[in-house]
Parts: sequence; C-alpha cells; structure tokens
Amino acid sequence: CSPIDKVSLLSPAANGYHAVWSLNGTLIDLGNDYRRHMSGGNLIISSLDRDQDTGIYQCTAFNTWGSILSRRASLQFAYLDNFKTQTVRSAVNVREGQGVVLLCGPPMHSGELTFAWIFNEYPYFVQQDTRRFVSQETGSLYIAKVEPSDVGNYTCVVNNTITREKVLSSPTPLVLRSDGVMGEYEPKIEVHFPDSVPAAKGSVVKLECFALGNPVPEISWRRTSGVPFPSKVKMKNSNAVLEIPNFQQEDAGTYECVAENSRGKNTARGRISFHAKPHWLQTMTDSALSIEENLFWECKANGKPKPSYSWLKNGENIMSEGRIQIENGALSIAALNLSDAGMYQCVAENKHGIIYSSAELMVLASPPSFSKSPLRALLKARSGSEVTLECKPQASPPAISLWKKGNEILCSASLRISLLPNGTLKIANVTRRDAASYTCIAKNQFGTASTTGRLLITEPTRITLRPTNMEIIVGESIVLPCQIACDPALDVSFSWAFNGQLIDFQRDGDHFERVGGSISGDLMIRNIQLNHGGKYVCVIDTDVESLSTSAILVSGPPGPPDKVAVEEITDSTAQLSWTPGRDNGSPITGFIIQARTPFTVGWQAVDTVPEVINGNMLTATVVGLNAWVEYEFRVVARNSVGMGEPSPASAKTRTEDAIPDTAPTDVGGGGGTKSELVITWEPVPEELQNGEGFGYIIAFRPVGTVTWTRAVISTPGVARYVFRNDTIPPFAPFDVKVGAYNNRGEGPFSSIATVYSAEEVPSVAPKRVRARSVSAAQIEVIWEALPTIPERVLGYEVLYWEDDTKPDTVGKVRITGNYTLVNVTGLDANTPYYLAVAAFNTAGSGPQSAPINTTTKKPPPGQPPLNVEWTMIGSTLTLHWDPVVAMDTESEVTGYMVLLKRHRYNDVNIILTNKTTVELSLSANDNYLIQIKALSEGGEGVGSEPIHIHKLSESALFSDVSIIRKEHLIWLHCIPSQPCVIDLFRVREKRPF
Repeated sequence: CSPIDKVSLLSPAANGYHAVWSLNGTLIDLGNDYRRHMSGGNLIISSLDRDQDTGIYQCTAFNTWGSILSRRASLQFAYLDNFKTQTVRSAVNVREGQGVVLLCGPPMHSGELTFAWIFNEYPYFVQQDTRRFVSQETGSLYIAKVEPSDVGNYTCVVNNTITREKVLSSPTPLVLRSDGVMGEYEPKIEVHFPDSVPAAKGSVVKLECFALGNPVPEISWRRTSGVPFPSKVKMKNSNAVLEIPNFQQEDAGTYECVAENSRGKNTARGRISFHAKPHWLQTMTDSALSIEENLFWECKANGKPKPSYSWLKNGENIMSEGRIQIENGALSIAALNLSDAGMYQCVAENKHGIIYSSAELMVLASPPSFSKSPLRALLKARSGSEVTLECKPQASPPAISLWKKGNEILCSASLRISLLPNGTLKIANVTRRDAASYTCIAKNQFGTASTTGRLLITEPTRITLRPTNMEIIVGESIVLPCQIACDPALDVSFSWAFNGQLIDFQRDGDHFERVGGSISGDLMIRNIQLNHGGKYVCVIDTDVESLSTSAILVSGPPGPPDKVAVEEITDSTAQLSWTPGRDNGSPITGFIIQARTPFTVGWQAVDTVPEVINGNMLTATVVGLNAWVEYEFRVVARNSVGMGEPSPASAKTRTEDAIPDTAPTDVGGGGGTKSELVITWEPVPEELQNGEGFGYIIAFRPVGTVTWTRAVISTPGVARYVFRNDTIPPFAPFDVKVGAYNNRGEGPFSSIATVYSAEEVPSVAPKRVRARSVSAAQIEVIWEALPTIPERVLGYEVLYWEDDTKPDTVGKVRITGNYTLVNVTGLDANTPYYLAVAAFNTAGSGPQSAPINTTTKKPPPGQPPLNVEWTMIGSTLTLHWDPVVAMDTESEVTGYMVLLKRHRYNDVNIILTNKTTVELSLSANDNYLIQIKALSEGGEGVGSEPIHIHKLSESALFSDVSIIRKEHLIWLHCIPSQPCVIDLFRVREKRPF
C-alpha cells in the first residue's frame, strides 16, 4: 500500500506513514492472523482460502498530516466443478433435415470458460461450419440441419481459461427418427444476443447468432443505422460470431443479425450501449492557504454512465454543512480555520469503476516576515524611468502594508506616486529628489515586520559610437565600434551576438576579440570568412537599463531590387523598370522577372525582351501577357554566389482590353424535348476573355442551307443554349458554331459541329407480342419488329409486373438494336406476370403494346439425387441413383444431368439422360469431380453430394483392380502376384479407414 496520487509520501521510513487494510469494509486484524501480514505497506496473504479471502480490499494510509484511501482491489478465485452426474444422458431423436440443439449445462464455476464438443470419441471434435455451431456463451451445440453422418454420441468439453481445468459431460446420443425426412422450412434463430448489450470502452465485444433451417441458413450482419462496419470488425465461424475489438463510442448502436435461406428469412436485433469507467479530466492540487481565506477545489471526471462525486477528509465522508459546501465535483470551504487542515480526496464513481484524487490542505497562521523577500539594500534607477518597489511579506492572513520615505509616511498624494492594493509602491518619471531610504511596514493580527532599502538615481546611458553596415572582404580584419557615456555609479557590461547567438570569445577566439576599455565594447573580427556575413548586435547592460545597436556585414547573393514600376502597358506587353539592390560583394550578373495574377498559383517566370537580362540593365519588356488581366511584377537578382531575395511587388496593373482571341471548345448538343435544338460548349476561362462585356454568339443553320441564325448570350459562365421553334423537324441535322465577343468586338468562332434537334418518341406500339415461360425464373418474350415509321427506333423495352392493379410494381428490361426477343430473368416461381413491349429512342419510350400474361414454371425439385452408387472397373465408371420425386409444388422431373469436371483442363462435360444410371469413360491421368442434378421444366434441381475420383494411375486402378462403392461397403479385386496400391477414403465421413 503506497499512498496514491501523493508523491510527498514516499515510504514509511521517509515520512512515517502507517497503513491499515480492510476487507469488504471491515478492518483486518493482523495481530491474530497467521496467514496475513504487512511488509512496507503491502498486504501479503499466504495459504489463500476461497471462502475467507474473496472480496474487496482497500488500504488506508495515514500520518500526522492526515489519511487517504487507496483504490479498491477485488480478489476472486477461479474454479471449475465437475458435472453433477455422470449418468448417460437421454438420447435426442430427430428427423433428417431437422435442426437440433444439444445442451451442455456447465457446472458451477468462476472465471472465463470455453466450450468444445467431442463426436463419438477423443480426439474427434465437432468442426464448426455453416451447419454446426458451438456457442461460447451457453456451451450448447447447434446443428442447423441434421444429416445421417451426424448420428453418434456427443460429449461437452468445458475448459477454465484461468485454472486450465477441464471437465467432460456424459455423452448425449443423437438418433435419427425413422418416420421420414424433414421438409424445407424457413430459418429459426436459436442463438441470438440480448436486446441490450452494455460494452466497456476498449473491450472486445462478441455477438453470437445462429439459426436452424432447411436449407442451411446463411448468416449476415448489418447496423440498422446503415453505417457500414469499420475494417476492425471481424466475422468468425461462418458469420455466426460478430467481433468488435477495441470498442469505442462510435461503435454503439443497434445491430441486426439476418438468417436467410430459400424458404424465407428471420432477424434478431439488439442495441450495444457504450460504457466506460471514470477517468479524470481535472483534479485538485496541494494548497497552502492562510487562515480565514476561502478554499475552492473542483475535480471533473468523464465516464459512461456519468460518474457521481463524493469527498473525503482523512478517509471520512464530507457532507455539505455551514461553511462547507459540496456540489457535484466542487468543494468549497469558507473562512478556513486550523481544523480544516488535512488530506482530502475527490471520489468519482459509476457502476464500472471508482477513482480517487488526493491533495493536502495546509492552513497557515503566522506574523509578517521579510526573510524571503527583503528590499534590496541599494536599488539603482535611471532618471526619468519608473521605479517599482515590491512589499511581499510572508504572512497568514495577508498583512496590511504602508510605506515610509525616510521618516515620512507616503500616500498617493501625486500623479507620480502610486500605492497599489497588493502593497507595491510605484514612482513614475523619477528624479534625483526621489533618492532616499524607503521602508515597507507590514502588520496582521499576529505581529508586525519591516524592510528598508535605499534608492539611487543615475543619469541615462548614451551610445556615443555605433557599428555601421559594411561589406566584408575575405581575409581582412575589421573593428565594429560600440562605445558609451554613462553615470560613474553604474556597473557596465558588453556582449555581442552574431545572427541571434551570443559570441563565445573563448571558443571562437581565432576570429573574435573584445577590444577597448571599461566604457568601450568594440569587436574585432580577424581573418574574415564568407560565413562571417550576417547581423551583429552589441548589447550594453547596466544596473538600470539595457541598450543595443547593430550592423550587418554582407557577403553573399544580391539584396532585393527595389522600386519595380510599370512604365507602359498594352494588351499583351508591359515595360518595367527597377533599381538594383546591394551586390553584397559580388557583382550582379543578371535579373529574372516574375509575375502573378488572380488566376495563377504563386509567382511564375515570364518571357521578356531581351530574353536574357544582364546585370547592367534596369529595364525590360514583358511579353505574352493576357489582355484585361491584373498583373503584379517583381524582380530577382543573381550573382556568382547565387540567387537573391525577390524585390517587393509592383503596384497591381491591368493590361489593356482586346478583341477575344480564343473560341469556345467542345461544341455539341442534341436531345431535349419536341421542337428544340439544344447546343452546348465549353466556356472560355475568365483570364482569356480579354475584356468587359464578354459573351457568346451562337450560330446555327439546317444542314445544306446557307443562312445562319444567330443568338447572343451575355453571361460568360453559361454553356448551353436551347432554340425552340414549332417548325423544327424532329431529329434534323444542324450546322452549329459558337463564337465569343466583348466590348471591343467579336472574336473567332469554333469549328462547325453537327447537332441533331430533339426527336419524337416512337408513335407505334410493337405488335404480335407473345410470351412463354422458360423456367421457374425466366420468361421468353417475342414480338414483331416495327415497320418503317417517321420516328427513329433505337431499341425495345419489355415491362413486366405481377399485379395488374398496381402499376408501381413494374420491372423493365431494355435491349438496344433491332432485336425482337428478350429473356426476362430473376422472376419468382409459379407466379403470373403481365408483360408489354414498347419501342424507345433518346426522346423516351413510345406506346406500349396490349398487355399479355403468362405464369412461370413451378420451381425445380428441392431434393438432390440420393443414394448415389458408383462402380469403377478399369477406366469405366458406372453411376446409379434413386429417382427424384417432385413435390406437388415443384416441377415434374424430366431427366437428369451429370456434370463431369476434369481438374487438369478445368472444363465441365454435361451428360443428359432420362434414366437413373449412366456409364462414363475416364482418363487415367486426371482427377474428376462428378455431380448429378434433376432436370425439370422449372430448371435444374439441387445437386447431389460431389464425388471425387483421383488419378487412376496413382492408385493403379486399371484392369488389374476394380472398385465397387455402395453405401459404406467397398470390394477390392486384385490379381495375384500383381502390385496393387490402394488409396481409399470414406467420402461421407471424410476420414481414412
């Protein structure tokens, strides 16, 4: 036990604190307890006992300053009892195709458990997949659809993850009933999470969802808010488990599990709420306050649910009463007295945790003392400055102060003298008459104290000789002067800084040396190098003030040019002039001109005449500018050292306007409604419009004619024009061009484009529409192509719907071209549909044909071919299976389809037969996968369990060996004295003999 949040209490030896421990709120008596003892504040328990030692522990640390409580600690014991009875569990009888739940019923335990199930005998464990699921919440085993291979004994295995103990239940037999096979039914969710799931911040949240059903349901997850899952979310065990690691506030919400098969779907949903234990946002700190002062401490914590607050003093609860007021996380005590001193703790708590913050309150009561803050014996001040004399005695409660000049008591009797409430004396614009001894006297209820200091007024210091800017020459030596005149009573010191860093004369003595007397701070620089160029500052410090003076030594790229001016400007050129900057010891060799406009990104170099501007030129002409654009220019100089800083920018100047010289691009259009010609183009950018009053001229004419029709648009940003006239024939070609203009005149036109006027929808409906049901999900529609009509036909569309009274349920299939047949797919089985056909073009769809109706076929059989037997003699494989009998709601079986897939070529051969047997000739050097499906008017039925045939050569299964498989019996016929390699697997159990 070490005192929390209290670094001043380090150890029992250093600070003499003691500790006691409590269990479930009761103090632990260590005197008569041989199993428990303390060492350095730590509680040590030997020979742990689950009954005696389980509970909540808390330490109280105390010394002469007070007491505080530690965090609470919970001690629990993990265990796992045996199952109560080991008698054989009752058999579970179930039909084939039905779902089943086998209960585990774990024994008494503490600590996290994991579950598994043994099938028949160890080490054969049930493997989880889309059909089987082991819940880690209940331990139960769920089988969505029972198959014959599931028959056997099931044993629940329970593991304690902490103690690593393992116990096994009695076996539960699973037996198939003999009264038939279970038909298909919609999913029934047997495993689902609660309606409300509290989740702690940072925890791993696992939601389980599993359904029984035939066919085996598929599980999917969604959030009802529609927000997609972040990448951290994982789906496990064939989507039966949704895992959210590091749970955060944004993960809270309603989650929905959807179980779906061909018979229907079912859902389960629940809300995950965000919870977090408290954590501090603000805590109080140790405070030392004078008697009669007021205390205000506030602590703030965050958590979900919102934490509640309480306060402790020396480990005991504090209640609001009189001087003490508590409101949420704030504690205030008015008019402190000595009894209020002690250790205080703020406690924030919600149902997920509790946190403590500790601080010490010291209440001080003492007479005034200047031992730590006396006045300086001698205080110097410059004539004309402001002097501040601080009176800061240590006193509790704070003392009342007064000032004396010599023997005269001071008050704020003039504009120059101010007595501040905190005891500070200020004298403005001091003169030699203010020189004197000053005394501050402090008094409170416990006593009186004083402190005295003498004020000396000095004359201002003046810099008599300053350094000047100069150019440096490598190898020479120079002296930068820095000399002053000052009051002889002052102590003076000189220092130099180079480019912001103080010069170390010992380290850099090879180049820098201080020269001159006590009132001179001259700096000598010997053997100057290029890196010595820069800013030098001489700093003069006295007792009363600090002065500085500076100079720049230059050797590098040129300084920035100045006074950049536009002398003359046209629509595309600008005549510039400028003055050069300093060459910094290296002659200027040339200039570069840069420009920027509201349409450029930053400064860009521009073309000039002459193309290269040498260092002796101070004028140039910028060319290639855009008309009616506002420009700024600047000039950059260069010398042998490099490129210098740019000049300040010139005043903004706009080029003259001009006739547009850029035509609109991407002229096109078409479409629209009846009697319209729609024309579109790409607008001309603002920087290329060349002047005010910019707009577009649209010219168009029917193809083959001479006269243009013109229209004007005065809005620069518009990129579309619609000409409406009842005389415009539908889908007629027009020549179109678009030009630009401004106040100066018309610019160029674009190249001519061909644009068609709006066309009309087809006026005739297709005829002789026929439909026939192809399968349970497909209808074939046939119609007669339209004869030549005035309107253009781009294709046809087939509209279909289920209920002729509800037109909003329309579906649509559109086909482009002169086709007269289309297959409508994705339909529901055994359902009547209404269908109509219409022609379409860019204007829309024409009239529909008269509706016809037809009904889709019944669905194909849902039962796969069963009891598939196969015999292989040499390379000939013979298959036989039981006939598939369709239900009343299904299409009758018309035959069978055998799919033969060769792995080497990855191709599939299809053999059709109306019998229940077939012979296949197989290659010796390939692997095969074989599956059988029933055929009907409604389409293909469910496939049988696949049969895998391995390479015949690897098993030496030629004429020397024959294999006959029927159920689980296999006969092997080998010729004596011939080598025979046999590799057999039980297909249904998927494990070797």
